[in-house]
Amino acid sequence: MLNGDIARMNGYDDFDELIIPKELSILPLRDAVIYPSMVSPLIIARPRSIELIEDVMEGSRIVGLIAQKSGDIEDPQTSDIYRYGVAANVLKMLKFPDGSLRVLIQGLMRFKVLRFSQKEPYFRARIKLLQDIEEETVEVKALASNITNQFQRIIALVPNLPDELQIAVMNMKFPGKLADLLASNLNLSLPEKQEILESLNVKRRLENLTVLISRELEVLEMGTKIQNKVQLELGKNQREFFLREQLRAIHNELGEGDDRLTELNELHDKIAKAKMSTRAEEEAYRELDRLSKMPPGAAEYTVSRTYIDWLISLPWSISTEDNLDIAQAEKILNDDHYNLIKVKERILEYLAVRKLKHDMKGPILCFVGPPGVGKTSLGRSIARSLGRKFIRNSLGGVHDEAEIRGHRRTYIGSLPGRIVQGIKNAGSNNPVFMLDEVDKIGQDFRGDPASALLEVLDPEQNYEFSDHYLDVPFDLSKVLFITTANYTDPIPPALLDRMEILELPGYTEEEKISIAMKYLIPKQRKEHGLTAQLISFQKTALKTIIAEYTHEAGLRNLEREIASVCRKVAKEVAKGNKEKILITPEKINEYLGPPKYFSELAERTDIPGVAIGLAWTPAGGDILFIESSAMPGSKGLSLTGQLGDVMKESAQAALSLVRAKADELKIPRTYFDRHDIHLHVPSGGIPKDGPSAGITMVTSLVSLITKRPVKNNIAMTGEITLRGKVLPIGGVKEKILAARRAGIKEVILPKRNENDLVEVAEIVKKALTFHYVEEIDEVLELALKKRARRKK
Repeated sequence: MLNGDIARMNGYDDFDELIIPKELSILPLRDAVIYPSMVSPLIIARPRSIELIEDVMEGSRIVGLIAQKSGDIEDPQTSDIYRYGVAANVLKMLKFPDGSLRVLIQGLMRFKVLRFSQKEPYFRARIKLLQDIEEETVEVKALASNITNQFQRIIALVPNLPDELQIAVMNMKFPGKLADLLASNLNLSLPEKQEILESLNVKRRLENLTVLISRELEVLEMGTKIQNKVQLELGKNQREFFLREQLRAIHNELGEGDDRLTELNELHDKIAKAKMSTRAEEEAYRELDRLSKMPPGAAEYTVSRTYIDWLISLPWSISTEDNLDIAQAEKILNDDHYNLIKVKERILEYLAVRKLKHDMKGPILCFVGPPGVGKTSLGRSIARSLGRKFIRNSLGGVHDEAEIRGHRRTYIGSLPGRIVQGIKNAGSNNPVFMLDEVDKIGQDFRGDPASALLEVLDPEQNYEFSDHYLDVPFDLSKVLFITTANYTDPIPPALLDRMEILELPGYTEEEKISIAMKYLIPKQRKEHGLTAQLISFQKTALKTIIAEYTHEAGLRNLEREIASVCRKVAKEVAKGNKEKILITPEKINEYLGPPKYFSELAERTDIPGVAIGLAWTPAGGDILFIESSAMPGSKGLSLTGQLGDVMKESAQAALSLVRAKADELKIPRTYFDRHDIHLHVPSGGIPKDGPSAGITMVTSLVSLITKRPVKNNIAMTGEITLRGKVLPIGGVKEKILAARRAGIKEVILPKRNENDLVEVAEIVKKALTFHYVEEIDEVLELALKKRARRKK
């Protein structure tokens, strides 16, 4: 083939098996030019580029790489990129948690863009593959030998260039590939690198490169001269140091004080008073001895002094006395937080055991719940009830392991990690230490912070926690660690196994009203300079805010809306209104504007083909509508709504079950031969996955085909099998709370989830009717309206 022939003519024997298409997907590169045979990693972050790479990986894995004319352009057009590039093979692709990709590519051949055939969602272009124009003349050989010698001189001047590069350059047989290799490793501007790429004549390419290498060599040699001059200046400084030491000796003979000796004696006394562990004390005295022999002007002096200061400042033996009065601790917890019985019981149990066994290790608790339910504030309340210091550290977005374990002292500006810094700031070795957002820890080439936490959060190991900076063990066993997360899925299993999970579910409407009356309204009144004589809320007004202006499992938006009302009232008071303002539902609509949320249950389920499901989300629970539609066709099934693989398989299983039960459901056998089915889950911008919508999909399909609408006050959740069995699912508590918030009256659950209702509040269970099913026939009987009887 033509492509293979061109590859061989250029000497690229490794690529004989690859066929480069005449039309390629074009990936614009910022501040980078890739050459043939060059292997390079790329970071792909732009959505268009991510989609391109994913499509390419499913196809030929060949992509066109073209440099942008300016790296500042975020969304380049065809006019913003060059017309010459390199066809490359994508060797490997890795997906990262932040949505970006890391790919390893290998350049294959130069090409020129003839015309762009596609601009959305990414560029595709018709290309012409280009071959090097090589002449085996004495002049070409001389040019290649010259730039090889010059580059060896550059390697000698630049220590960070690897020795392997010198070996590769010396053994390169092809002048064209030699020029490409050198251009990729020189500090050239983007237009200069692009000019080398566009030079097909190897002789011309070598001539251009000779000029560029000569310029680079001249700059490096000038830098070396400057460095030698600096070394000479340092020699003068050394002479000055010796003179100053002689001057210090003269001062000592004259009986004048020595500030440095006084400083060393003070450090010695502080080390003795710090009551460190034996090993830490030995290390501190050893470092102090080094410091005493070191001149103050030495670079290591400040590093050593800072290290000793850190060792002295840590609370090795300082502990706060726990408040072991269980009744008082319970009162503090109840004053600060409403409900949360399980968490409060666990803290009081810890206090009780602590009262009986004084040397017990601190538990590792993990509060899991949707945003706004009070996880962080609960940690502060626990510290207050125990009489301990409180330290909070957010781990959201942390990618570097050194953030947890610290940097080694060999690095400039190194510091201990967040754990040791938090202990120092607390001033005691037994604080309540909250690690917030533990489910949002990142991971990249700098290490895995979650793995570093394994030692911190393991009571069997953390009594000898070793920070890289301190390099001596510190006892963390007295610390009460509390972590928080919205959900446990992203947390590594090894880390999750070390923590005691305490779930904080969303609040019911009644609980929200109670919390608002007891905590939120007094807090917002105080923050806005108002009093109970100036503003008061009716419970019906709070119900209006909860139902029409918020849609959450927690309380953040509720508090935000209450604050907005308080600001409006504060404005009226500031204008001179001294009368008490009673906040009613009408006032809420006046202050907050039209409702943001409304119930659409009846509207969405009046027609056949619409069923209501229940879903678990990181923000609690929610209801979702599943819509089905039929159109003339032949057995097709379309799925939309940004569904995950598991949910797509559930839809296929649901359709297969309905077709298998066609006779029982009185569906004509020819129906599916003459119709295409479209199943859609609205809110298409939100990804959805999981098997729990199986029975909802079956109900939607049967409702559509049999023309029987689904009851508009019933919701359901459960996995379906091809035999019609209803299997159990997770997140039952959150789903039931979501059903209650949405105004649902009846809920269909798998029979094997009946025991999960133990944790649901009685007031919620009384407001709903629960149906427990094992077969899909039971679901259809409960969910579908009866067939209308024909009049005789």
